[in-house]
Amino acid sequence: MKFEAVLFDCDGVLADSEPLTNGVLRDMLAERGWQLSVAECMQVFVGKAVLDERALIEAKTGQPVTDAWMVEFRARRNQALQEQMLAVPNIHAAVQAIHTAYAGQIACASGADRVKIELMLAKLDLLQYFAGRVFSGHETPRSKPWPDVYLAAAAALGANPVRCAVVEDTVTGVRAGVAAGATVFGYAPATSGHVNAQDLRDAGAAVTFTDMDQLAALLVV
Repeated sequence: MKFEAVLFDCDGVLADSEPLTNGVLRDMLAERGWQLSVAECMQVFVGKAVLDERALIEAKTGQPVTDAWMVEFRARRNQALQEQMLAVPNIHAAVQAIHTAYAGQIACASGADRVKIELMLAKLDLLQYFAGRVFSGHETPRSKPWPDVYLAAAAALGANPVRCAVVEDTVTGVRAGVAAGATVFGYAPATSGHVNAQDLRDAGAAVTFTDMDQLAALLVV
């Protein structure tokens, strides 16, 4: 095989979750006086943990980001994902083919919290491919764009990070994969509202592609 392991981001790569999550966030920010469209919210927050943007939210709203507010955000977000989320088109066939070709040497390494990641994977019937190999940036010293979550995933698989492929769809995530030493494949569908292929290449993606039906051919000899 071309690599020792394949490490997938989750939001925007496996799950078409970003518009839903950012719709909830937009609504909750509007309740505090910061008016954004969903597209504007995605431009600001996609690829980043909400808590990492605490200072910005507090500056724009004049109100603290409390534990209670975060609990409410996650509850409303999770409900929206459970009720409305769809998979990224063609991802099931791609993951199944790569999982088979790499004899299970794949992992999900996301900047999101574990509850959200596992909710999405279960909802989309993808958890079977990643069970026991789910890594959250909330559980590493630093989240993306730092490489910690990708380094943790590679280590758990017994793989050299330099011999890993990372599949990402955000500049933040691409930078994390590059910092880990991995070869990053940037997913930039024409329908993306938050990034384009050139942005991902500028961040260090070695290859960009527009449809998940192209991914297996890129990763499998």
